[in-house]
Parts: sequence; structure tokens; C-alpha cells
Amino acid sequence: MPATTTTSPRFRAVLLYCTTALGCLMVGGALPVPSVAQDFDVAAAVDSSSQMLIEADTLVYDNDNETVTAVGSVQIDYNGNRLVAQRVSYNRRTGRLVATGNVELIEPGGTKIYADEIDVTDDFASGFVNALRIETADKVYFAADSAEREGGTTTTFNRGVYTACEPCEDKPDKPPIWRIKARTIIWDGKKKTVRFLNSRFELFGLPIAYMPVFEVPDPTVKRKSGLLVPGFHYRSELGFGASVPYYFALSPTYDATVTARYYGKQGFLGEAEWRQKFNNGEYKVTVAGINQANPGEFWNGSVNGGTAANPNKFRAMVGTSGQFRINPRWTFGWDLLLQSDKNFSYTYSIQDYKDYVEQSKVYLTGLDGRNYFDVRALHFQVQEDRDSTFASARHEKQPWVLPSFDYTYTPELPLAGGELTVDVNAQVLKRDALDAQLATPRVAGVEGNNGRVTTEVEWKRSMVGDSGLVVTPLLNVRGDVGYTDVSAATVAGVDAMATTLGTTADLRSNYYRGMATAGLELRWPVLFSSPNSSHVIEPMAQVFARPNESYVGELAIPNEDAQSFVFDASTLFERDKFSGFDRIEGGTRVNVGLRSSSIFANGWTANGILGQSYHVAGQNSFAAPDLVNAGAFSGLETPKSDFVGLFGFATPFGLSSSVSARLDEQTLAVRRAEFRAGLVTDPVTITGKYAFIQKQPLYGFPTDRHETSFGATVKVHEFWSVFGSATYDFQSKVLVSDSIGFAYDDECFTYTMTLSESRNRVTRDTTRTVGVNISFRTIGDFGTDSTSGNVFVNR
Repeated sequence: MPATTTTSPRFRAVLLYCTTALGCLMVGGALPVPSVAQDFDVAAAVDSSSQMLIEADTLVYDNDNETVTAVGSVQIDYNGNRLVAQRVSYNRRTGRLVATGNVELIEPGGTKIYADEIDVTDDFASGFVNALRIETADKVYFAADSAEREGGTTTTFNRGVYTACEPCEDKPDKPPIWRIKARTIIWDGKKKTVRFLNSRFELFGLPIAYMPVFEVPDPTVKRKSGLLVPGFHYRSELGFGASVPYYFALSPTYDATVTARYYGKQGFLGEAEWRQKFNNGEYKVTVAGINQANPGEFWNGSVNGGTAANPNKFRAMVGTSGQFRINPRWTFGWDLLLQSDKNFSYTYSIQDYKDYVEQSKVYLTGLDGRNYFDVRALHFQVQEDRDSTFASARHEKQPWVLPSFDYTYTPELPLAGGELTVDVNAQVLKRDALDAQLATPRVAGVEGNNGRVTTEVEWKRSMVGDSGLVVTPLLNVRGDVGYTDVSAATVAGVDAMATTLGTTADLRSNYYRGMATAGLELRWPVLFSSPNSSHVIEPMAQVFARPNESYVGELAIPNEDAQSFVFDASTLFERDKFSGFDRIEGGTRVNVGLRSSSIFANGWTANGILGQSYHVAGQNSFAAPDLVNAGAFSGLETPKSDFVGLFGFATPFGLSSSVSARLDEQTLAVRRAEFRAGLVTDPVTITGKYAFIQKQPLYGFPTDRHETSFGATVKVHEFWSVFGSATYDFQSKVLVSDSIGFAYDDECFTYTMTLSESRNRVTRDTTRTVGVNISFRTIGDFGTDSTSGNVFVNR
């Protein structure tokens, strides 16, 4: 039978009952031939997965040779695959399909294949491709002179190229940022790997490394066992180091990473991390250890090195953290660190445990609407190189908190038209060493045990008058029960402090105290509007009447959680200005001030606050000493407080600034000030800060403190930026830290290099660090940092 050719403006056919992907083109031998003016369109109630849709300008049937050829803007859709070409020919005898002319094949997963010619089997499982390019759904790109596909899972590229960098639209022939060229690339869809044979790695078009065999996970893989990118390290006491991590993808719910590190001066360090996830949470465990080859590289007597007679050779750690959702309201978790000495994890930069101060905790938290429950055990570990024989050592003076408890209850229904809140706080502390600076004098922590339970009930109601005046009455009742069991050294230290201050010392083995407060707050926000702006001015006044604080002026009760104290505009209208529960503000106090906010039509905004506090009756809690002198030089120790204020503004073009200050109530001398400014635009980001704090000798700061810090990032190109920062201490005249660096960041490659220095404010010892971090998308990240210079601390 001669070939039959049918030509129409646009041929469209739905072919049914396919035994293979393209075998349906020759069902039963000859197919009915549509007429010139009639589209062949068959529809039947069959499974859509067996249907094929073909569109072409011309369809040629050759029944003698058992071929069908579609010519002109051919598009074939079958089982999620879409093939587009200028010409497609199918041979039923061989079961192969040949597509030529700007061929594009889109697979169900989103992978796109571009080629001059594709020769594949009728189920798209195997075939041969010439001059192809592949773009995966994850934007990974392959190219090759030719490629072969076998079994629908394995593709072999001959003289291939691999990259995750998108081709340049303006210059498609321009080399990408990075690429891997290989004689052979094997993409195994079953094993989910991409293997490179006789390959070289190119950066900016230049070859930088030759790799006989190299393998990475394929673009669809999120996690797969194998070697990760190595890292490099340097520290003067450790020597040059290299680390090689291996990742084990053991299960969809758990995995592990084992890292082998080697340091030129200290030898081999092993590290492993196990991670596991559950439906309601996850946990991980980290272990690391080393048998130090040369402890003497550290300074003699340090925690890291030990002494010549007793060197610190074997060092190790175990860390674990986790969090589990018991139900929608309750969460249980932990973060624990146990190590052979207090500085191991910090010295060797163990991942997740390299902070100078690490907090170990176990906690249970509940949250139900406005009600909150939290109980936890805490311990702070200062990872310092000084042992306990140094007076400046801090680790041994940190307490164990066993436990800390907080509970807040707010009923949904109002009480007498107002809101009722119940707060309970409890803590039990154990400290193994006295934390005292008797020359100051100051006892920051007592040696021994102490505990306290506090219950507080508060009611308040806000009422708005016709004129806009907001009146808020407040009632608060609080009771405390506590105990202390301290060492003889603590008693002696507190007695010495009392002698220096000229007061009495009487540490109570147990104590009871209470406080009742009646308060009234008045606010009158007034709105002023104009065509170009609106302003709210809000005068505000508070009065709190209460008896004196129990044991005020006596060194009778430890102060563990109310040591940090700052009086500024943010705390002006606080009912109790102490930061924790160990102190209670007593006496009658009046707070007055003015708040304002403005919005302008041009996009500018501004806000401000100015005020003062007056102690009008009873004994001033801030004028009486406690074991840490929390109220000393605070600005509240006189009947009339210092003035406090804050002003800030923001602009629509990214500029913002704020200034806050505390001024002497008589001379207006600056006691405390802070200035911040920032500019955030597309090419430039700048931040700056200046802070001044007048000396507070009884609070542990015998000299003024004022320093400035500055940071900036400038985008000099679409992908390039430079950055830097610096901190300068005006008091000690030391550039405390400075750094400068540059970065490149695009869709497939990131490179960052940083040079930084830090200096001790007293000894001026300098530590210099060089950091380099490189990230190749789909390949991995690696970096190095080196430290040199005088890294010893003042001893």
C-alpha cells in the first residue's frame, strides 16, 4: 500500500488503546485516514493514562514500512511527558521514536531536555541524544555532546558539563560561575547519584581542580549518605587542621554525621552527631573527644593544657537537645552539655556548643490562651580557660537553678469590669563558690542554697471618659516566702560588705514578706490633625501608694534575679522598676511624663517620651543597699529622679534614628545616653551606635563607660558587596574590634572573606582571624578560619 499523506491547517488526534507509549500509532496495522477538511478526533471511555495526544501540521502514514511521521510544530503528550519537535518519526518494527529539529522533552518531574535529535524507545525509557542540554526542576543544568539512556533510570553523558548556575541570557556562550566538565557523567536515577569520571572543576572559566572520580547526590535528593565538603581550621595552640564529615542517611526519620578532624599540634579529634525526628518532636546527641598530643602548647596552668606535672590530655564532651509537643498546649524539651572540662567545646568549636556561655536546661512549658506555665532546671557554664584558682574565674560561681517556676493565670471573664492576673514565681538555687567583689563591695551570689516562692495578684480596669481621659485604677497584693542556707565564707563576706557600707548584715535563714499596692494611672491622648500630618500628645501620670519594702537597708536577703537594673524612658511607667522578684519597690511614688507620636504625609514618623519620677513617702528602695547595690547610681535614689527621655524618627527612604538619655535632675548633666542611627537602602546599609554610662562604683563599674560601634554594607554590583564594622572604647582608648570583608552571592555560588581583629581592653592583647566561606549549590559548603596573634587573656 502506498504511503498516504494527509495535510490540514492543523492536525489533532487522540489515539487510544496504546500497548506502549507510542505503539498506539499503529494499532491493528492501518489507521483510518482523515480527510483534508476533517480532524481525526476519537473519544472513548477509557483510562486517560492510555491516551496520547498528537498535534502536527502534517501526518504521514507509511503502512508498508510501518512508520508514521509527524511534520511541522509537532507536539506529543503521553503519560505526563511532552515532546515538541519539528519532525517526529515512529517505527513500529523497531519500537523507536526519532525526533529532530529544536527538540524539547519535558518529563513528568519537570526536567526539560533540549537537543538537536532524540532517538528513544516508545516508552521514553531508553534512547540516544545528540547535542543536548538538560534543565531540572531544581535549576540544575547538564550539557553534553551526546547521551544515552538505559532502563528509564540511568543516563550517561559523553563529554558532559554540570552546573547549578543559570545560563546568561545576554551571553549564552559565557562560562557559568562554576561548572564541572567530565569525560563521562553518569546520572543514576535509581541510586540518586551523579558520578563524574575524569573531571575538572572550573571557577569563572578557569580549571582549579582535577578529580578522577567525583560523586554528588542528584538534584532530586535532599539527603543521601556520603562524604560532605571538608573544612579547614587554624589556631596557634592547635595548629593547622582539617575536618572530613561523612553523612549517614539511615532512615527518613533519623540520620547521623561522623566527622574526623586532625590538628597538626594536637592530633585526631572525633565527633559524631545523631538526629532523630518523630511526629511530635525531635532530638539530637553530639559526642566528641580528643587525646591531646601537646597540651603544653596552651599556657601553663590553663584549663586547656593543665600543668607540666598534670597535663590535660584526654578531653571530651556529650551534648544533647530535644523538644517534644506533648499535646497542643504542652511542650517538653532539654538542652544539656556535659564535658570533661569547662572549656573543651569552646576551644575546639564543637557545633552548637561553642558559645562562651552555654546554658543547660530541662523544661516543661504550657500555654493556653493567656495562661502560661513554665518549670525548668538551669545551669550556666562559662567556657573559660582560667581554673578556679584565679579570682577572675566565673564558671564555678555560676548557680544551679533547681528549679525555676513561672505561672500566669488570667481569667477570661472580667472581675468588677477589670482584668485579674495571678502570677506565681519560684526558684531554688545552689552555688558552690562565693561570687563576691568585696573591694567594691558587692556580693553577686551567695555560696550555698537559697530559694523563694512569690505569689502576686493584680487587678486593673481602664475607663475612658467623655473627654478622652483614660483612668486606670490598680490593686496589687504580693507575698514571698524564702530561705537561705549559706557557707561561713558568705557570712564573712556579707559582714565585711556591711562594715564598708556602714549598715547592718543579718542574712536570714528564712523570711516572709508582703506588699500591697494601690495605684491610679491617668492618660489623656489628644489628637491634632492638619492636611499634612497628624499628632497625638499624651500627658500621663501615675501614683502608687504602698508600705516600705521589708528588710530594706539590711543585708538580709540574696538578690539573684534583680541585679540588672536600668532606669530610662522604657521603665519610667513601670509599677515595680526592679527587673526581678528578689527585690520589691516600696514607698509611695509618682511618675509623670509626656508621650507623643506623629505621622506626616510625606511618610516621616516620629515619637518621643519625656518624664520624671518622684518618691513622695516612705523609704526609697533605690536609696537602700542590697547585696549587689542594685539601686546605686540608678537615678532613682533621690526624692526627685533624674529626667529620662527618648526621641526617634523614621523616613520613607530608609533613614531612622533615636536618642535616649538620663539627665541629672539638678544640673542636667548626662548620666546615661544612647544614640542609634541607621540607613537601609538598596545599595547601602549603615548602622551606628554610641553609648555613655556614668561610673557606678558600688555597682561594679568604677569608671565611665562610653563606646561607639559602626557597621556598613555596600552593594557595589548586582552580586558583589563589601562590608565592615568597628567598635571603639573611648575610656580605655582601645579599638575593641574591627572587621572588613567582601562577599559574592548569586543563585548558585556564594563566597565570603572576612578579616577581623579583637583586643583586650586592659592588656591590649590582639586576636586576628581570617575567615573564608564558599558555597556551591548542590555541591556543598566549606570554609576555613585562622586565628593568630596574642590570644592569651589577662591573668
